[in-house]
Amino acid sequence: METSSTDQRTRREEYAEATRQALLAAGQDMFAREGYQAAGIEAISRAARVTRGAFYHHFDDKKALFDAVVVSLQSEAAARVQEISKGKAKLWDRLYTGIDAYLDVSIEPAYARIVVQEAPVVLGSARFAEIEEKYPMALLKATLKVLKREGELIFDDIDLLGRMLDAIICELSIMLPASADPRKTRARGRKIIEGMLDSFRRK
Repeated sequence: METSSTDQRTRREEYAEATRQALLAAGQDMFAREGYQAAGIEAISRAARVTRGAFYHHFDDKKALFDAVVVSLQSEAAARVQEISKGKAKLWDRLYTGIDAYLDVSIEPAYARIVVQEAPVVLGSARFAEIEEKYPMALLKATLKVLKREGELIFDDIDLLGRMLDAIICELSIMLPASADPRKTRARGRKIIEGMLDSFRRK
């Protein structure tokens, strides 16, 4: 039986995607363990069990792979936050549960090193902000918009509020790994976040 050109193309596409995913997984592991500067393309390619040529077929350079890893981690983080928070019936509970879920993600070793510590430096503030706005911040702003629409949040500029709130959450996530008492730091940080939001909550 002859194989159609469509079948051949599909197999090529499946193989290409499998190769890309292997490189993403190997890159994430190496960036998390060794850091961006120490991780090498040759070592990442070996760990993914692909050739150096296959690496360059999918990514222009190491920075392009790192960018893709950050996008992948942010996308996964947003999906997890959404999945955990959507079960809450009350909007405010959904918001605070989502914030807690993100903080849980932010202290996981791979996410903490790649996204929290290195991504802003490696990718630059503009690109990092672009990724942040597409994933975690998008969920945060969406919830704030619903709260405003339902009359439970009194603040006109949701974009500004979302950005300020995201900055506080991100700063807290940076502080947690280095804190002598992460649990206490987190509790105090959450209190600040709640105090800020409660000031705009319709009583």
